[in-house]
Amino acid sequence: MSDKVNLTIDGRKLEAPAGSTILQAAKDANIYIPHLCHNDELKPYGACRLCVVEITHRNRTRIVASCIYEVAEGLEVQTVTERVLNVRKLVIELLLSRNKKSQVLQDIAQKLEVEKSRFELDIKGCILCGMCIRTCKEVVGVNAIGYKSRGFTREVATPFDETPPDCIACGSCAYVCPVDFIQYSEKNGVRTIWNTEFPMQKCTKCGRHIAPVKQLDHFKETLNLPEDHFDICLHCR
Repeated sequence: MSDKVNLTIDGRKLEAPAGSTILQAAKDANIYIPHLCHNDELKPYGACRLCVVEITHRNRTRIVASCIYEVAEGLEVQTVTERVLNVRKLVIELLLSRNKKSQVLQDIAQKLEVEKSRFELDIKGCILCGMCIRTCKEVVGVNAIGYKSRGFTREVATPFDETPPDCIACGSCAYVCPVDFIQYSEKNGVRTIWNTEFPMQKCTKCGRHIAPVKQLDHFKETLNLPEDHFDICLHCR
């Protein structure tokens, strides 16, 4: 069985690895499909729905999320049909109603020629893409945050809204957040994130703060590193 499949995207004949997604095939061919919840380091999730495309396969035409739909032999994909654009415009309006200040959302809205959201503003900031939760679990290897509640009250939170026992203050959740909702700060040798203060470790030579003690302890335990491995910063090594 071939490990490649033939498909067309916007009339272009392409070849893509079997098991890859339409979004991956489009990115490899420099075909723009807007997306927010996709990252190559994370498992496909299909949360934001901005990446919808219209496909025709085996005489059936429908709208699918390109980040989770795998390529197939003979698949025909259209990325800018009227149906596709209508869905994307609706999605970006809903997202703007949650975070109208996000530059990323504003840029996508401009490309879609959406000037404002018709929906009542419910400024929460978080767009529920799940990137932070999945990064914490799949990349960092802990489960410090998750979803709570359902429907329009759903939000990302720590367990019981209390100090997260598994958080190592690495900041990965803030780094991957596409709308910069998750914030953290560093002051006087303390990193604050998720309403919790985490002491930073100092370099024993220059006194620079390296990283949160809890994060370095996690690395030492996970990678079986010597206890003094992080005593000296990169600048002093």
